[in-house]
Amino acid sequence: MSQPQLARHFVEVMAKHLPPSASTMQLVDIGGRCGAFLRELRQDLEIQAAIPAALTQLPTSSIDAVTAYDVHLSDNVLSCALESLRPGGRFIAALSSQSVDETWLRLLESHGFVRILVEAAVDGVGVLIRGEKAHETADTLQRIYAVAIADDDLLDLASYHGRYLQLLIRQSPNKPVWKMRPDETIGWRALALKHESKAVLLAFSSLPKAVGFLQQAVLAGAAHDINKVGKFDKATALNWPWDLLLNPSPNSLHGGQVTWLEIDPETAVAPEE
Repeated sequence: MSQPQLARHFVEVMAKHLPPSASTMQLVDIGGRCGAFLRELRQDLEIQAAIPAALTQLPTSSIDAVTAYDVHLSDNVLSCALESLRPGGRFIAALSSQSVDETWLRLLESHGFVRILVEAAVDGVGVLIRGEKAHETADTLQRIYAVAIADDDLLDLASYHGRYLQLLIRQSPNKPVWKMRPDETIGWRALALKHESKAVLLAFSSLPKAVGFLQQAVLAGAAHDINKVGKFDKATALNWPWDLLLNPSPNSLHGGQVTWLEIDPETAVAPEE
C-alpha cells in the first residue's frame, strides 16, 4: 500500500471520531496532513493547518477538533491543543508507526485530557489516540446548548451557509436493520407543524441544535416518539415541496398542530459515526 493510500485510511478512521458541532465544524490540522482527505469526507469543516511551532497562536477555547497525523506528540503540541479546544472538543491523533500502549493514556491524562481512547488504528497497524477537553458542566442539556448556540435561531434557508440540515424523525419500524424481516421496509416521518392547512417542516442546522430542541420539547410534553435524527444536504432540502422553519425555538410547538411528513430515508446523508 502506498503512503498516500495508507494516510487516507488513517484519516478515514480519525474522521469517525470528530465531535458533534454547530453547522460548521472548526478544525485545526497540526502538520497539515489530514485536511485534503477530511474535505473529501466532510463538507461541513473549516480547516486551519498549523505547524507545531505556531500552535501558541491558536485561539483559545474555540476549536471543535484538533487532528494530528504522524505528528510527534510533544508537551507543546498537547498543551496547545487542549488550550485551543472548546469544552467537549476533541484531540484526535493517528501514528502509523506506533502501537497501542498504556503510555499514550498516561500522556494525555498528564496534560488534562478526559474520555481518552487508545486503540489500533487500521487493521492492527498504528495507533489512534483520542482525548477530550473537559466540559464545564455535568448537565448534559447545558453541554448541548453550549454547542448549539453557535447557530442562530429562525434562519432563512436561502441565506443559510451551512451544508447540511437535520430533521427529527419517527422511524417505523423502530428496530435495527439486522432485525428487519424481508417483507419490511423502513419508513421515515419528519416533525412538522400545520398552520392554516399548510405543513411547515421543522429543520435544524446541526445535530446539537436538533437535540437541544428535542430535549426541551419532550420535557414540555410537546413532542414524543421521535427516535432518530436524519441528516440531509442543503441541495436536497431546496427541492422539498414544503415550507421550512430552520432552527425554530421549542415555543414554536405551542399553539401549532404537530404533524408528520413522509421523508425518503434514501435521500439522507450517511452518518459520520
